[in-house]
Amino acid sequence: MNAWKTVFTSAALSLMLAAGAVAPALAQDEAAANATAEPIDFGDDASEWAHDGECDDPRFTGPAAAVELLEADRLHDATDCRTAFEQGRLTLITPGDASEAAGDTGSVARIIFGDDSGEWAHDGECDDPDFVGAGMTAKPSPESRLHDASDCRAAFEQGTIALASAGGPALVDFDYGSDTSVYAYDGECDDPRFEGPGTDKKLLADDMLADANDCQSLEARGEVSIRTVYRPDYAAGAPYDSTGIIFGDDSSSYALDGECDDPRFEGPGAAPTLLDSDSEHDATDCRTAYEAGLVMLR
Repeated sequence: MNAWKTVFTSAALSLMLAAGAVAPALAQDEAAANATAEPIDFGDDASEWAHDGECDDPRFTGPAAAVELLEADRLHDATDCRTAFEQGRLTLITPGDASEAAGDTGSVARIIFGDDSGEWAHDGECDDPDFVGAGMTAKPSPESRLHDASDCRAAFEQGTIALASAGGPALVDFDYGSDTSVYAYDGECDDPRFEGPGTDKKLLADDMLADANDCQSLEARGEVSIRTVYRPDYAAGAPYDSTGIIFGDDSSSYALDGECDDPRFEGPGAAPTLLDSDSEHDATDCRTAYEAGLVMLR
């Protein structure tokens, strides 16, 4: 590495550490690696994801690496990767090292776990609310965010937790709600928007959007899944063809109120309370909601 680059990298790391922008241990490791590295061929910017502020080249690992790395982007995101490398936010994966041999793209290194200054650090459970999974404490607290590093790192490496928005199947744009249900933190998902062996046998409308931690943790473990109609991508596929569905008439006392009251349908466009007597008697509301992707036949 050129001398001026070494000086620049050291100065940049000092500034970031002073500002608390990079976890100290991670930054020190990266600084040492970058200072002794041989000249790197960063390639070109032919990647579809070039110039997006993240390094998409799977040869690198660190906080500035993209969450999903594809072999097709190897040597094709030069500007992003060079910039992050010189700032000390990336390291080059050494060919044949443990992480590459295992097929790991450095997901642990790309996460800033923070420190162990939290009240519940070193208790064997991850208390950081940015994670979900079996290795989590029953009641993660906002005060523990970025302050339970050792516990969370250990659980992440063991595969018992995942990042709520990046490491598992959890959806970034899906609203998991809160934990206001009386059945929150009981190890079962009580939100009727979910299905699977991890859900409670009796799902109540009152618990919709009210059992976030249980449902999100179980989803990350593959024990529950979001019902299709509640997934953001389902509504995005509208309009849907309603040909062939018998919606009936509008004789329900709740007809034309903007909600589908027919108990044959489910989804965010359905009324919270559904009566058998309204079956096939809320045609306009249900047809509109169906075509908009807000309800589907059970």
